[in-house]
Amino acid sequence: MFVYTLQSLNNPDRFYVGLTDDPHRRLDEHNEGTTTHTRKYRPWILTSYHWFADETKARAFESYLKSGSGRAFARKHL
Repeated sequence: MFVYTLQSLNNPDRFYVGLTDDPHRRLDEHNEGTTTHTRKYRPWILTSYHWFADETKARAFESYLKSGSGRAFARKHL
């Protein structure tokens, strides 16, 4: 399972964090507009993706990146 981060090209301060088994396919879906939450900030670029063998750990990392301290960590390190 992958945790991925996207950045909007039109709104560079806008980031998105998600969970998938195929980050490149998900990027295509975000850029095609099939994801309502990210549609208005297209186009997106994939800034990072991290693989986890354990889905529970992947979900925990995704939740962390969506938290205040996780967003600060991602902006600084990812």
